[in-house]
Amino acid sequence: MLKKLKGSQFPERNLVIILVLLIVILSIASNRFLSYNNIMNLLRQTSIIGVIAVGMTFVIISAGIDLSVGSVLAFSSIIVAMLMKAGVPIPLAIVVALLAGTSLGVLMGILIHNGSVPAFIATLGGMTMVRGAVMLISGARKISGLPPEFKHFAVAKFFGIPGMVWVWFLIIIIGFIIAKYTIFGRNVYAIGSNEEAARLSGIKISKNIYGIYAFCAFTSSVAGILMTTRLGNGVPTSGTGYELDVIAAVVVGGASLSGAVGSILGTVLGTIIIATIRNGGNLLGINPFILDITVGGLIVFAVLFDQLNKKKSR
Repeated sequence: MLKKLKGSQFPERNLVIILVLLIVILSIASNRFLSYNNIMNLLRQTSIIGVIAVGMTFVIISAGIDLSVGSVLAFSSIIVAMLMKAGVPIPLAIVVALLAGTSLGVLMGILIHNGSVPAFIATLGGMTMVRGAVMLISGARKISGLPPEFKHFAVAKFFGIPGMVWVWFLIIIIGFIIAKYTIFGRNVYAIGSNEEAARLSGIKISKNIYGIYAFCAFTSSVAGILMTTRLGNGVPTSGTGYELDVIAAVVVGGASLSGAVGSILGTVLGTIIIATIRNGGNLLGINPFILDITVGGLIVFAVLFDQLNKKKSR
């Protein structure tokens, strides 16, 4: 039964077809869409949401939710910026920021598992508390004066592809390997399918829950560092509202909010589809509110498709 649930509720091939159709339509509607500059800009814009979405995939597969990702992004952004401004070497500042952000995920996991706090409430409270902490330690002001070599990474290209996009690719590969080839990945699906059955089968629920939320916080922290290098400053309001975009990308990519269904490839495709709609809409001058309605409709359709599939399988 578990094996049957793995993968996407909306097969990846369907997502590929949708993406190809979008690309064909937009390339006909705008001669700027397939230009090198626009494609690189699209990938650069997508990379930050895409990095977090990889971590969120594991959370949603486990039948959880994490609303704190945007705040964790801002937290790691401010931490890395403050450390570098204080003269801490760039590599050390990045490591400390990643550890600090990841520790917040472990705390979420403890609240959810040991404290029996529903994931929605734990991460909603975490979102507010972490954002408040960010404003407190930064004085609600951006942190500027960062090293030029750190800021250069945002515009640096390797083999013609922005460095930020390479980081996204790396996170995708890591997420894919974890989900498909590790015991932890299999445990995530098992917990999402039936947590009690997973516990009775010998799976250590506590360690896996900690790991799930820690990995999501880690990807959020990576995104925070990418955001900092892109903006050239540590901005305390960065990441506001990102949790909704990230969840949308994962759900449109075929993951089920009921758990046990989802894939990294589906999430990547969902992320690109949403980004392509927004990018193409901007090129065509479509009202951004209409784009929001379109993306919202995609989310509702994805969830509706999931529910209809479940009714058929009963």
